[in-house]
Amino acid sequence: MNNAIGTPVFEYTIEVSADQIDELQHVNNVAYVQLMQDAANKHWHHKVSHAIDHKVFWVVKRHEIDYHSPALLHDQLLIRTWTGAFSAVTWDRHYEIVRVADQKKIISAKSIWVLLDRVTGKPKRIDQEILDVFK
Repeated sequence: MNNAIGTPVFEYTIEVSADQIDELQHVNNVAYVQLMQDAANKHWHHKVSHAIDHKVFWVVKRHEIDYHSPALLHDQLLIRTWTGAFSAVTWDRHYEIVRVADQKKIISAKSIWVLLDRVTGKPKRIDQEILDVFK
C-alpha cells in the first residue's frame, strides 16, 4: 500500500491494553506517542540492514498529533506510518491510527526525526544509502 504521495505505508494492528487507558477510559495521550515511537522503530527495523542500523539512529525533534476519535479498551487498532519530506538531516514521518471495527480515524500525526551518527552522537547527513531504505 502507498499513501497519497506514493511513499510505501508500513502497517500492523494492535489491541488496546489496560495499561494504555486513562481515567476517562480512553487511550491516554502518552500511549499514542509510544505507539508512534513503536511504529517508527518497527518500520525502520523492517527496512534497514544491520550494517546501516549500527551506524546511525533517529531521535524526535517534534510531534504533532490531531485527535479525531477516542480509542477504548480492547479496540483493535490499525497503525500506519510512512515517510514524507526530508532535509539534510531531518525526515518527516506521518502516522494514522484507525479503529479496525468501524474504520474510524483515531489520530493523524506527524513527527520530525533527526538522523544521528552512532559514534559521534551528532546529526548526520541523509545520504543515498539512507534514502534507499525507504523507497
